[in-house]
Amino acid sequence: MASTAQWIEGARPRTLPNAIAPVLVGTGAAASLDGAVVWKALVALLVSLALIIGVNFANDYSDGIRGTDDERVGPLRLVGSGVASPRAVKFAAVGCFAVAAVAGLVLSLASAWWLILVGAFCIVGAWYYTGGKNPYGYSGFGEISVFVYFGLIAVLGTQFVQAERIDWVGVVAAVAVGAFSSAVLVANNLRDIDTDAVSGKRTLAVRLGDRWTRVLHLVLLAVPFVVSVVLVVRTPWALVGLVALPFAVRANAPVRSGSLGMALIPALRDTGLAMLAWSLATMLALTLG
Repeated sequence: MASTAQWIEGARPRTLPNAIAPVLVGTGAAASLDGAVVWKALVALLVSLALIIGVNFANDYSDGIRGTDDERVGPLRLVGSGVASPRAVKFAAVGCFAVAAVAGLVLSLASAWWLILVGAFCIVGAWYYTGGKNPYGYSGFGEISVFVYFGLIAVLGTQFVQAERIDWVGVVAAVAVGAFSSAVLVANNLRDIDTDAVSGKRTLAVRLGDRWTRVLHLVLLAVPFVVSVVLVVRTPWALVGLVALPFAVRANAPVRSGSLGMALIPALRDTGLAMLAWSLATMLALTLG
């Protein structure tokens, strides 16, 4: 039976910036329209956190029963390591999705009914990332899905439920967060290229190969800083986002140096830190502006 510490590790806490960042930026975008609502931002954060923890447990379950995690170089996987039963991990995933659904329903009833459909789309997408007979995460679409779900939908959804509209600021900010989120997954999949290829998991990293995956990580990390410059049109405070640049440089260092396996773990951590730093700075800039 898995310990509390193992369950926490299985929830993949390094991925939580992917859930926090879009809510920060979406709230800043709403504030730039004089529409920020604190309680809605907090509920949106609950939805985002529950979804990402749910998808992490769902991936653990699906990868575990397929045997994808039998040979790993990364952190603990509950099913693959045998410390938790597939049934228990599946139940944890469903529980997280239920929390996200209830919180999302509250936001939908307070803003627009059709957001219920968006929420259902997100939950289905979360499950079939590695679940079902033909998981799209095994076909190289993981980075695109992360860009859409934790970039476009999460940022613009957060802006909309608060300000009741979206604008170009929200769109370009969503692109930036989506790029950061995709960069986290790129670093993760770069680490797992060899084991994923053996298990038949054709991630984008497997398809691109080692060299071009490393280039992609750099390009994705550059996008948010270009967005910071673009956002100067709304407020000169947007340049504060450049404070995250040292974190991004450090995040790309192991990727740039050709590191492999566990040596790439700092790239995941620092990409997440860069995303949080940029998102917090950008939220403050849009709020002040």
